[in-house]
Amino acid sequence: MTVVLFLSVFLIAACGLIYELIAGTLASYLLGDSVLQFSTIIGSYLFAMGIGSWLSRFIDRALVSRFITIELMVGLLGGFSSTILFLAFAYTTGFRVLLYSLVLAIGILVGLEIPLLMRILKERFGFKELVANVLTFDYLGALGASLLFPLLLVPKLGLVRSAILFGLINAGVALWSTFLFRRHLPSPLIQRAACAAVVLVLAGGMAVADHITDTADSALYADEVILAKTTPYQRIVLTKWKQDYRLYLNSHLQFSSRDEYRYHETLVHPGLASVAGARRALVLGGGDGLAVREMLKYPGLESITLVDLDPEMTRQFSTHPLLLELNAAALKNAKVHIVNADAFPWLERDNGVYDFVVVDFPDPNNYSLGKLYTTAFYRLLRHHVAENGAVVVQSTSPMFARKSFWCINETLKQAGFKTFPYHAYVPSFGEWGYVLGTRRDWQPPTALPTGLRFLTAGNVRSLFDFPPDLAPVPAEPNRLNDQTLVRYYDQEWREIVR
Repeated sequence: MTVVLFLSVFLIAACGLIYELIAGTLASYLLGDSVLQFSTIIGSYLFAMGIGSWLSRFIDRALVSRFITIELMVGLLGGFSSTILFLAFAYTTGFRVLLYSLVLAIGILVGLEIPLLMRILKERFGFKELVANVLTFDYLGALGASLLFPLLLVPKLGLVRSAILFGLINAGVALWSTFLFRRHLPSPLIQRAACAAVVLVLAGGMAVADHITDTADSALYADEVILAKTTPYQRIVLTKWKQDYRLYLNSHLQFSSRDEYRYHETLVHPGLASVAGARRALVLGGGDGLAVREMLKYPGLESITLVDLDPEMTRQFSTHPLLLELNAAALKNAKVHIVNADAFPWLERDNGVYDFVVVDFPDPNNYSLGKLYTTAFYRLLRHHVAENGAVVVQSTSPMFARKSFWCINETLKQAGFKTFPYHAYVPSFGEWGYVLGTRRDWQPPTALPTGLRFLTAGNVRSLFDFPPDLAPVPAEPNRLNDQTLVRYYDQEWREIVR
């Protein structure tokens, strides 16, 4: 009996934290800026739990019945929280209001649980023993949830199924409470019927979870969704319209197959073609293999190391038939070595020096990505670039995020690189920017590989000319302790959306 009681505390705590983590993760996927989303959601959730704990003092009678009712409410609301939020983002304009309303409602209910359970158990245990055991299992439950969430739940079940699973656990706690405390219930059969009904509703939700996410994806994306994966790091979606394939990461467009060659040719060839005798290359990000495809046009390259955080990304682009066609099976080439790791700590451990480095991360729309655009990261990177080598950084749009672009250029300068900013027009994105960094003076290449669709030896030089509306503007370098770039980027793209 005692073990089951404290197991209930463990599970209640795990469920409460899972709902909080799901809300924060989903908001980060859909809204960006993970630090802001997690900070405000955790703060709101803890505040709401405090309100729930305070409100528990007003529940004086039928404590077991109230506890069971609250468990069922938490199970339903928390269990379907991902479903509600995904559909709200797709079909309504009030996502943020609903997000924080759900967080507050679930937090208040979770805040009611432990005080009520402690009052129910006080007749069985001494006060000191009760408090120690309840808090111990509460914290252990939180630990278990925090480990399960990134390692098992998100990669194996996804956000919708994970939420429903823990809703079922809340309903299960309610159900077995009708047996543990049956002497305190006036109508245990009615309570059990209510628990069974909630379990059936949640089980039905589990059965149609894929349909729910497919429906939300179909509403979010104008074209047919042919691939959708949720990983611990991001939401990967591939869409198709006629012969146009588009990749989205966390709802942000990464490429269109119609014009990605413009982006990737411009990313790779101005720098790589200028490095005589390049043998070793490094790609940071770029898990789609499209930059690697361009680099393999240089037969003198002996090895290409690709470092991408998300194993699912490189797996899909190494195995999916459509994606293999797009990147010409570049990731299966014998010269290519794939490493799935965070680029920052990986660079700290790596001892390699490379003739050419491509930095092809998503835009710095949150602090997790922003750290990869800092002076600290570029100084570290500089130690891995050969004396006669070069590094190129995708640097967002100098048209739509002008200050952000010149901030990246200034950051590379502060890290000790000589910088050579340039830009090209990519129809899916508009005017797009890159910054080339070297340790010595540099000149544009006079020859390029054959078979390119956009770049020629004649038009490369024109990429380095900036018209007045793209010309440099004052910008602070992006440092790890303040991440100015993320604020620049957020402000500039918000103005575009308005």
